[in-house]
Amino acid sequence: MRRRSSNVTKDAVHHPVFARFYARMSVTADLKAGIADHREELLAGLSGRVIEIGAGNGLNFAHYPGAVSEVVAIEPERSLRRLAAAAARRAEVPVDVVPGTAEALPVKSEAFDAAVASLVLCTVRDLPRALAEMKRVLRPDGELRFFEHTLASGRTLATAQRVADRTVWPLLFGGCHTARDTVAAIEEAGFRMGTYRRFRIPEKGVQLPTTPCVIGVARRSAVVDRTAEAG
Repeated sequence: MRRRSSNVTKDAVHHPVFARFYARMSVTADLKAGIADHREELLAGLSGRVIEIGAGNGLNFAHYPGAVSEVVAIEPERSLRRLAAAAARRAEVPVDVVPGTAEALPVKSEAFDAAVASLVLCTVRDLPRALAEMKRVLRPDGELRFFEHTLASGRTLATAQRVADRTVWPLLFGGCHTARDTVAAIEEAGFRMGTYRRFRIPEKGVQLPTTPCVIGVARRSAVVDRTAEAG
């Protein structure tokens, strides 16, 4: 199978220090914190053409099922994109790693059967715009698969998340905002929510701003509102 990668001279996102940290930390988290199992759950049953938003260092690629005909993996950060391109060459399905941002996806409308957002919606600069772009590129009734940090249900941790988001957390962790209500944002973007579940990482012990997570699926409406899209 042919696997491709693309390079770009100008980066919309540039977090070289965080990228090096994330590249190491994410591999450890996959092995020791059970993240790999969540990736497997996230991608199970996918088929056809898939766009992955914010592919990072490409740890999802090994979990795509064989029914997926192509993955277009968007990654704006140069260092992570290089790592993702290497992971793409090892993948069992064709993966094309390309530069771009979630708010302006460099692909045609209604071109994909599914979109995947994995630990990335917390970092996008404009969440409503990013979700609108995912909706645009999905075919009618296409799936949005998401595995994300989310706003805590408890007041104490939610308050801590908001404080972290207003202070040092985004600066230290590549623009991450932990207090975003992921499910509410997806619904407000006009997706039809399917099944989802909330859980904690880690399940026990000290809770961090990133501990509350959600994984699930939503769909673009099968009836496309062209008037709304035009607006």
